[in-house]
Amino acid sequence: MQNSCMKVNEIFTSLQGEGRNQGYPCTFIRLSGCNLACSWCDTPASRDFSGTDTSPDEVLHAVEHAGNPRVCITGGEPLLQTGSLLPLLKSLKARGYEVEIETNGTIPFQPVLSYATVCMDVKCPSSGMKSDLSLLDDIRGTDSVKFVVADRTDCEFARETIISRKIRGEVFLSPVWGSDVHETATYLANNRLPARLQVQLHKVAGFR
Repeated sequence: MQNSCMKVNEIFTSLQGEGRNQGYPCTFIRLSGCNLACSWCDTPASRDFSGTDTSPDEVLHAVEHAGNPRVCITGGEPLLQTGSLLPLLKSLKARGYEVEIETNGTIPFQPVLSYATVCMDVKCPSSGMKSDLSLLDDIRGTDSVKFVVADRTDCEFARETIISRKIRGEVFLSPVWGSDVHETATYLANNRLPARLQVQLHKVAGFR
């Protein structure tokens, strides 16, 4: 494996709280650095590039030691380090790991699709940020899309996007932690959206 280092914030085991693998034990690789500054960001420590220089071999060793078949690569924005990430992804796939990458939808993710599924977190108005909605055209049936919603305005943005883009992957509406879950659930049910309500299960269960 190539040894181009990546900036790693942390590697840890938890329950997958979101997405298609919600509820499964998972090894998380949190990379450092983000190109956005969402108003409700729950991992501000991973925004800058102050993480530890770690080689793909070192990350792979940590994943193998953890012993989980599922791996989630998150951030920050992990695709800012695509060049260093690709050797790791190739090795993980060769060893049979099921890998998901969480991305904020601002960087093309085609280079990683041969090795991982993608969960694109589409930024809603309350975040103060914007995703590149054209990237939704590259979402496959095995991928997923998440709208983190804080209020009705966010829900309406999600509805318009879901209808206009004809997303192929599974779609989730995830209330911002601490917001009114019932309001989001009611909006979803009343508008009959092709999406699922999803709360952050890891936080409900007391995991990070």
